[in-house]
Amino acid sequence: MQCDVCQSKEATVFLTQIIEGKMQKVNLCEACSKEKGVNDPTGFALTDLLLGLGASQEIEKSPSSVKCPICGFTQADFKKTGRLGCSNCYTVFADGIGPMLKNMHKGTQHTGKTPAAFHKIREHSEKIKTLQENLTKAIEAEEFELAANLRDEIRQAEGELAS
Repeated sequence: MQCDVCQSKEATVFLTQIIEGKMQKVNLCEACSKEKGVNDPTGFALTDLLLGLGASQEIEKSPSSVKCPICGFTQADFKKTGRLGCSNCYTVFADGIGPMLKNMHKGTQHTGKTPAAFHKIREHSEKIKTLQENLTKAIEAEEFELAANLRDEIRQAEGELAS
């Protein structure tokens, strides 16, 4: 089996990692494994494991002189630790890490989580808004029975929202 990095030597180091139920395998020759710091846990680049060896090599293509003006973090620091120094680093290193973030996560926009109570309030508010739009349309179309039913539904939904 060939080394995934140099593609020329026989692989002797085999790494396997499972991320979100998907198994990723990396096969390295002795020289490439030493170069990537596999034998030295402190020097091993986490980004290489998480994203495949090509991802951190993308970072290496951009100029290494780029430095975060806030925390002083460099791309070499990111490659070594697999972490950024501060929130400004996301902007400074956007060209190099943008594609990697898309691969690692479901997207590049953080949506976060909402408390269950807030989620219910938002659903009720959206329901009331939809009912009010339908009520306006029913009044414009002079469908007064439908409008009366929608008015009652709105009152009921507002009562549920208040409690």
